[in-house]
Amino acid sequence: MQENKSFKSGFISIIGRPNVGKSTFLNRVIGQKIAIMSDKPQTTRNKIQGVLTREHSQMIFIDTPGIHKPKHKLGEFMIKVSKDTLREVDLIMFMVNAEEELGKGDEFILELLQGTETPVFLIINKIDQIHPDEIIRIIETYKEKLPFAEIIPISALQGNNVENLLETIEKYLPEGPQYYPSDQVTDHPERFIISELIREKVLHLTREEIPHSIAVVIDKIKRDEENDNKIRVQATIMVERDSQKGIVIGKRGALLKEVGTLARKDIEMLLGSKVYLELWVKVQKDWRNKSTFLRDFGYREDEY
Repeated sequence: MQENKSFKSGFISIIGRPNVGKSTFLNRVIGQKIAIMSDKPQTTRNKIQGVLTREHSQMIFIDTPGIHKPKHKLGEFMIKVSKDTLREVDLIMFMVNAEEELGKGDEFILELLQGTETPVFLIINKIDQIHPDEIIRIIETYKEKLPFAEIIPISALQGNNVENLLETIEKYLPEGPQYYPSDQVTDHPERFIISELIREKVLHLTREEIPHSIAVVIDKIKRDEENDNKIRVQATIMVERDSQKGIVIGKRGALLKEVGTLARKDIEMLLGSKVYLELWVKVQKDWRNKSTFLRDFGYREDEY
């Protein structure tokens, strides 16, 4: 009789500078979009948990906000979320962008990681964008800074070496229970994911100060009374200034309409139903510096 292989489980923090590919990695391993992606820095604001259940393991990945110098209360909240996860996990993935030189942001993270007893993996992402010979130089640069448990180059976008990374993570995880059902991919409610999908579209379609000045609040989600196969979603996009409201709405409402069209497609995939999406834009001056609004818009420390 063959002995059953023990089940392993654990929590893995993904930490790194903004725009190194943390959300891209998370969405790839989970197999669907739960973290929003954008080429704008500081896209992730909350702690996004993605659950990957395999035959003999369950990995709970925590995609943290990119480490950066905070300029307002929202920024301070984001940094605190990132730091706090380091004390709560079984393994830390420090992800760097192969295309960028080691910078002040990386140095700051390396300083945070000094003395930690938790295993730290160095993940060199975006290797599809550089010459293979460059990888050795990058490894040597970082090896001098910290005694990493493992150094693994990957391409989260292309999937290169991702399976090897997952198998290596499995080896480091302790034996433990299955925390979540096998078909659950995140611990966040649908409301949160829907608000993030809408915010992603605004990030994609706007520039300059707009991306960092918006929050999305879901006002209502309910089944259509006349058509049970259709879900009505009402949401408000919050901005900080009147001029930003005009930009988000666009000429004759064109930009807001495009946000709605793109977001609706993703929300329909998430919910598996037809969606009727209504969007409004509202001004809430300087909300990123006001604790009350941060809590109201979902940035609550007590949830983490």
